[in-house]
Amino acid sequence: MPSVLNCAEGIVLYYRVLPMSDTIFHKIIRKEIPATIEYESETVIVIRDINPQAPFHCLIIPKKTMRSIYDITEEDGSIILEMMQTANRLADENGFAKDGFRLVMNCEEWGGQTVFQLHMHMLAGKKMSGGFA
Repeated sequence: MPSVLNCAEGIVLYYRVLPMSDTIFHKIIRKEIPATIEYESETVIVIRDINPQAPFHCLIIPKKTMRSIYDITEEDGSIILEMMQTANRLADENGFAKDGFRLVMNCEEWGGQTVFQLHMHMLAGKKMSGGFA
């Protein structure tokens, strides 16, 4: 999606540049650095968060390079569906489907995103507080 930049010469459209597939998540996907992998398919990989905020805290990461939620296209619908289905699978396999879990996707710097590859946090194993900010 184009973004707009205002400058002295007028308005210039520019396109956001996706990362060059070199985030820490891309390195984990390529098995260049170790991670605790909970699940993997052709489309997604699930790893344990290195700084867990709940007894169960995993990251569900699509293997396709997408910087953030903002970069999801209509063609990516099956990837997003698989991410959600993977969360359900993990809930069933780990015994917290009945009690519930939290899914979080941060978008860009002000939204709290620190690794610029789309990913979803899955937190479970304790009752979550109700706050968001």
